[in-house]
Amino acid sequence: MRVLVIGGGGREHALIWKLCQSRLATKIWCVPGNGGISQHAECVPADLGDIHALADLAENLRVDLTVVGPEQPLVDGIADEFNHRNLRIIGPSKKWARLEGSKLFAKEFLDHHGIPTARVYGVFASAQDATEKLENLRYPVVLKADGLCGGKGVLVAKSYGEAAEFVDRVFKKGEFGEGGQRLLIEEALNGEELSFIVLSDGHDFLSLVPTRDHKRAFDGDLGPNTGGMGAYSCDGIISGSIEAQIRKRVVEPTMAALRSDVSAYSGFLYFGLMLTSAGPKVLEFNCRLGDPETQAIVARMNFDLGEVFAAVADGKLTSQRLNWYPGASVCVVMTSGGYPGKYLSGKEIHGLEEAAAMTGVSVFHAGTKRERPKYYTSSGRVLGITALGDSLDAARRRAYDAAQLIRFSNCHYRSDIALAACRVANIGED
Repeated sequence: MRVLVIGGGGREHALIWKLCQSRLATKIWCVPGNGGISQHAECVPADLGDIHALADLAENLRVDLTVVGPEQPLVDGIADEFNHRNLRIIGPSKKWARLEGSKLFAKEFLDHHGIPTARVYGVFASAQDATEKLENLRYPVVLKADGLCGGKGVLVAKSYGEAAEFVDRVFKKGEFGEGGQRLLIEEALNGEELSFIVLSDGHDFLSLVPTRDHKRAFDGDLGPNTGGMGAYSCDGIISGSIEAQIRKRVVEPTMAALRSDVSAYSGFLYFGLMLTSAGPKVLEFNCRLGDPETQAIVARMNFDLGEVFAAVADGKLTSQRLNWYPGASVCVVMTSGGYPGKYLSGKEIHGLEEAAAMTGVSVFHAGTKRERPKYYTSSGRVLGITALGDSLDAARRRAYDAAQLIRFSNCHYRSDIALAACRVANIGED
């Protein structure tokens, strides 16, 4: 099987690393890839905004299967273009990619199908209307830019001042571009967040191991939202009864609604959940794998990912069973100092070989450039240091031991990924 992976971050590196272990994958390309990905796949420069050119590339390379990592090509309709040309692809149609591309569309879908979610106070297209509404609300409240914002378009505002400042960023400063043309204001939910991802072939679906990510830039969940500073997965992350609630109240009704449509949902669907005292509620959908959740998930995969992808493309997912390594995995994201704001790139990275040589450790590249034999930073998120362990504490210690071996100028990473979970005895048990 000749495979094309679209994207160039840590998520795509993790997928390619696992696909390289597949008995089916004979050749792998990645568009555009990065320095680390070039160790495992042939990287091809291309414009991810040109879905027709990407389909041409797949045809020219005689690709058997394409896997889409980031959200923008899916929202642009890449799956529709590939399907029109009878090219096999893992990813939903443009219609259903709107579940991520528009938070308003997702909220309307949830409400229509009776799936638990936060109450909406209003949808606004101007700063004046939004701030007038904010004057009459109790805090905290949640503000969401409607469109794609790279994981940075959401704020849990603890005060009117915080909320009003975010409104200015959305409408007056235009910080989120087209993604900020509309703003949702909704209630803030209390509880623990959880990432619950399923893989669907349009008829059936299989669940991946649940994960939790860390969005804020600094320890203690402080600072601005980022694309993700780390993630973890472990046995017992949630209890059996909570997982049953998630499946019954959220996942199964969602998948049933998608399955009933002429354009059935195929690919990954990410449920961003809040586990409240009233049960699980949906915070958001993503129409693809999360990043850095993917790194933690892939580390625990004890199955042939190429076989599973082929089964999805063939509509035969029921033939597959997903087995997982027991214990835990932890991913610590190393970033360029200043991220998610301004940062400098082009810094030489040291210690990669030493870290990757550690037992149970994988170093996934998110933003690197390779100039043999050296690697340099090329983005805000640079590396995802991912480790397996018999326990969450063991995986966490191993990930941080590996991270301490890696050095580059103005490097930053959080020191508390999965720490709170390690401090909770018998986490998630009934």
